[in-house]
Amino acid sequence: MAYQATGNDPSDLDITLTRGDIMLTASNRGASLRTLTRRQADGTEWEVIWGYQGAANKQAGQGDLLIPYPGRVKNGQYTFDGQTYQLPNDGHDAPHAIHGFMRTLVWDYAARGDHGVVFRTRLNGADYADKGYPFTLDVEVAYELTDDGVICDFRIENAGDKSAPVAAGFHPYFKVGEGLIDTDILHVPMHSILEFENLIPTGNVLPVAGTPYDFTTPRAIGDVAINHCFIDPDRDGTDGVVRISLHSAKRGVTVWMDKSFFSAVLYSGDPLPDGIRRHSLAIEPMTCGSDAFNHPEWGLAALDPGMSLTGSWGVTTQIL
Repeated sequence: MAYQATGNDPSDLDITLTRGDIMLTASNRGASLRTLTRRQADGTEWEVIWGYQGAANKQAGQGDLLIPYPGRVKNGQYTFDGQTYQLPNDGHDAPHAIHGFMRTLVWDYAARGDHGVVFRTRLNGADYADKGYPFTLDVEVAYELTDDGVICDFRIENAGDKSAPVAAGFHPYFKVGEGLIDTDILHVPMHSILEFENLIPTGNVLPVAGTPYDFTTPRAIGDVAINHCFIDPDRDGTDGVVRISLHSAKRGVTVWMDKSFFSAVLYSGDPLPDGIRRHSLAIEPMTCGSDAFNHPEWGLAALDPGMSLTGSWGVTTQIL
């Protein structure tokens, strides 16, 4: 079997994959990516992704799957195909809808090859009509270990009878150093950010050049507080992949995203409690920009019945 499932609550299991020095734990609760570790030459474990066990211990969206809307939707309201909808305003820090409906669902799961697991579920529009999303989606998310990291593939199919607004995002936090992220070297080959006001985009797109958020050339993070949606990436000319990297003196990670991803949100965790604030950096692949339900030009997919949104992203680790 590719995985080991543990836990006393069948709706909140830890599903662990191992391949060589790499170990990953996901969960059937939300198809969340809970941990990623790499064994080092001295036998110690490097916590690549800031992790947790048990849903009650999760903080700040750790490892969440963000479907059908990653990020916030302003005031929970949007208009699609001429009709206005009201989503739950469930943001903890502002009255906006945030991160979709999939994070607490219990997913089916099965092995995928020797080193992978695949999760599947249906978001039934009839159950969410009164929550502002009367659209039915069949969703599949797979994690597969490589020799130095993990690949995540997703597929979202419109299983309903009308067009649906759809996007996907992922919320891992990465650790490469022993303490604060301030001395870590960050490279974000993306040339613009969305201007935010009270955590919501204003509609303006700003260049990063000349700002504290310009990491197009690798440099130390310093004391910059980051909670921004980055767009306009430099993509690989052969496959359209964009790569964001974070390094310390001893270790590094690269987060890669295929051409289905429009943006990445980076979050330095400054509002988090002492002891965990700025100890990891969220690098969040997103197929659309924040509040794309109100700015569909920022990568929102409008899927006709039977159509699918698919994509892949992943993590590679380096011991320097």
